[in-house]
Amino acid sequence: MLIIFDVEGVLLNAEYLPILAQVFGPTKEKEIWDITKQGIRGDIDWEEGLRRRVYALRGTRFQDAKVIGENLEIMPGAKDLCSALKNAGWKMVAVSGGFTIITERLKKELGLDLIFSNELIFRNGILDDIDLKVTSDKSLVVRPIIKQLGIKKEEIVVVVDGANDLKLFDIAGYTVGFCPVDIVKNKADDVIEIRNLSLLKNLLEKRFGNWILNTNQKEEEMKNKLK
Repeated sequence: MLIIFDVEGVLLNAEYLPILAQVFGPTKEKEIWDITKQGIRGDIDWEEGLRRRVYALRGTRFQDAKVIGENLEIMPGAKDLCSALKNAGWKMVAVSGGFTIITERLKKELGLDLIFSNELIFRNGILDDIDLKVTSDKSLVVRPIIKQLGIKKEEIVVVVDGANDLKLFDIAGYTVGFCPVDIVKNKADDVIEIRNLSLLKNLLEKRFGNWILNTNQKEEEMKNKLK
């Protein structure tokens, strides 16, 4: 089994850029929040909105960006859920429209197998640009891994919150909206409205039966394919 998570608003209980904008004061923070919410709802082109937010924060010092990224709160229940999934032999992948500066720590802290994200470009220690590797079609970066692992659609679970995540629904047999915007809520198979990821365990057991026991046998095979 494979589970694919969004990061901000799912594995992390925060949206990074609006918090980073606090360095510049409340006016800049509101500007970034407004663009962020438009992108999550799907009101604007996601890539355009991301670039607008990054460009609006040009001048941010790397040290500020790093410290803030390292201190974003892990979503309640995320460690418990990921520990259970890892023990059950599930493969766990995160796909973020955010940045390596906030995602790399999750590989260790949550035991994730792979993380895909964008990268902020700093020149002389100052934020200048973005290297866009994950687009609004997040499925593009995970399709090669799915093919490599030989996983069937019905063996894939996707957990997201925003409209820019919806392309991931196309590759999944089971979709969960986690405290989602309306468009995701309407399209997801199930919805969690409380910000606690451990609630997902009950949904997975209900959907797949005794999923903890049924997936152990595949762990070694998938591990070898990922090497």
